[in-house]
Amino acid sequence: MGNPRGDWMQTFSGGKFYPLSPRVSEVVPADIAHALSLICRFGGHSQSFYSVAEHSILLSRSVSPESALWALLHDATEAYIGDMIRPLKYSMSEYRAAELVLMRVICERFGLDPDFPLEVQEADNRILLDERYQVMGPSRHKWPTAKGLEPLGIDIHLWSPNRAEILFTQRLKELTHSS
Repeated sequence: MGNPRGDWMQTFSGGKFYPLSPRVSEVVPADIAHALSLICRFGGHSQSFYSVAEHSILLSRSVSPESALWALLHDATEAYIGDMIRPLKYSMSEYRAAELVLMRVICERFGLDPDFPLEVQEADNRILLDERYQVMGPSRHKWPTAKGLEPLGIDIHLWSPNRAEILFTQRLKELTHSS
């Protein structure tokens, strides 16, 4: 690869990561687990801290074994480029383009097909309903993602960042050693 595009960031493990020119060799599982455990879902607008790591673990447990690793890593880009709420993300074409490139690199790193499995997409929309009723405050407004879907029926635990990081790392090891 030639000169990387953009500047680099320091990762949790002390590495150098170019978000606009990601490299497979720079995708470190510990960096993903740590960062996702510290990122709060819904831009922090939840009743209590609820990490992207916990969301990802719960999603990975709710899909078929064939899709579990994809589900665990479906938000892994957020470890390197941050989280963005859906309504804003859909209007930010440059962010989505960077996210797509990064997700392809993450898929290559973990041996995943780069196409987002439909099962994971549906489960990710359904888990929003569980999250809405368990971690968000009351609202009289319907969410646009609800579209007649049923909740997954999972229990959210509101793990501490430390616990979420440990459990994410364990789940990742479980899923990558069994494949």
